[in-house]
Amino acid sequence: MKSKHDHSLFIKEENGKQVILLVYVDDLLITGNDTAMIQEAKVTLHKAFKIKDLGNLIYFLGNEVCRSAKGILLCQRKYALELIAELGLSGAKPAITPMEQNKRLTTVEYDEHCHLDHDPTLADVRGYQRLIGKLLYLTMTRPDIVYSVQTPSQFMQAPKQSHLEAAYRVVRYVKNEHGLGILMSAIGDMTLSAYRDADWASCPNSRKSVIGYLVKFDGSLISWKSKK
Repeated sequence: MKSKHDHSLFIKEENGKQVILLVYVDDLLITGNDTAMIQEAKVTLHKAFKIKDLGNLIYFLGNEVCRSAKGILLCQRKYALELIAELGLSGAKPAITPMEQNKRLTTVEYDEHCHLDHDPTLADVRGYQRLIGKLLYLTMTRPDIVYSVQTPSQFMQAPKQSHLEAAYRVVRYVKNEHGLGILMSAIGDMTLSAYRDADWASCPNSRKSVIGYLVKFDGSLISWKSKK
């Protein structure tokens, strides 16, 4: 039974005892290839919850959806511009590449072992962690920055100045092409293909490899990742 005072509060009777359930949903995306079933799902949900139908998908959780005859373009242009402005990089010079060539980031322990002291640690660790989190979210539609974001994300607990500079370079690269995204093509041949690569034992801290892969269906990217 739904509470009369709070639409997100539900009360159920079980063996004479009341079970209270709180449900909070901000945004819900319903998709499929059967419009009748989609409409039925919305009617069913509306009977149990107070929902508002916003129509065709245009913007969802920071993702913009643009339709054309070629297919659907998913991008995070607005999200990227907000991140650039938040970091005060609106007037900064864009970077051509998301990462310097042959750039190798090291840990604090590595520097101490090699007696290096030119790369100080950051005082604002949480600020760095928030930045990396926002960049990781941006990789949802930007596979071109996955490797460059994965690299500084390894140093969340003890970040240094070089790690922050690497993260800022990614943002300046995004500034150069903030409207890039993923095209879900309307034309395809129902084929599934995958690609994989690795930079063998390139990590100076652990001598481990970083692998990267991407999966395409019908010529459209559906999955991608970079991982040590």
